[in-house]
Amino acid sequence: MTELLTAAQMRAIEQAAIESGEVTGLELMERAGRSVVKALLEEWPEMAKAPQKAVVLCGPGNNGGDGFVVARLLKERGWEVGVFLYGDVDRLPSDAKVNCERWREMGEVHPACPLARGVKADSLPPSCDLLVDAVFGTGLKRPVDDPCLWEWFWLIDDAVDVLALEGLDPDKHGGVKWQASRTVAVDMPSGLCSDSGMVSGGEPEHGLRAPRVMLSVTFHGAKRGHRLADGPALCGKLVICDIGLDKWADAAEGVR
Repeated sequence: MTELLTAAQMRAIEQAAIESGEVTGLELMERAGRSVVKALLEEWPEMAKAPQKAVVLCGPGNNGGDGFVVARLLKERGWEVGVFLYGDVDRLPSDAKVNCERWREMGEVHPACPLARGVKADSLPPSCDLLVDAVFGTGLKRPVDDPCLWEWFWLIDDAVDVLALEGLDPDKHGGVKWQASRTVAVDMPSGLCSDSGMVSGGEPEHGLRAPRVMLSVTFHGAKRGHRLADGPALCGKLVICDIGLDKWADAAEGVR
């Protein structure tokens, strides 16, 4: 579909699919994570050569659940993966918690905030090839007020600047040896409102309230925030993945 969706419309479509009994939320989360991995390997085919190093920053909701799927799938490909959680494992939604436990059978979940505040984490690779932003998805309506995340977002954003300093075109870098991490957002960069395309709260003294990324991978259809206001500058290249929701697209009608 070509219509730009609101967060409420996307939730209505997903809910209709789950209530039909034909698909579960857990299955949709798996499809989303697989779509992210497929999209990033299509964008940067040279990354298909293992081993690579990835850092996945997961959030406290279902976007974080997608991130756990991404981490597991990359680990299965032979990657070295560090997973950091902004939130409490015990308070994750049920589907995200399942995928967190699946990841924990393969590797550790580290708290995000101590790293961002300068506490050394031995599990974090000294450099990584991929940074995945899976903190907040389409439902965020408030400013990101935690300085911990501001520092993480600066780290993600900075990779875009480093790539530019290397004299590389972010849109034409296939096959080039790089120093900067590739950066991917699940659904959209965290801190960006999916309805307005705005980053609220003003720029903090240190860090950022939302990062720029090189690639944003969203599901079923583009959201308004991808195309409006700050969205195009922060989202990088947008890839829309089919996760099998077309049958329930009419559920968005009348929802705003």
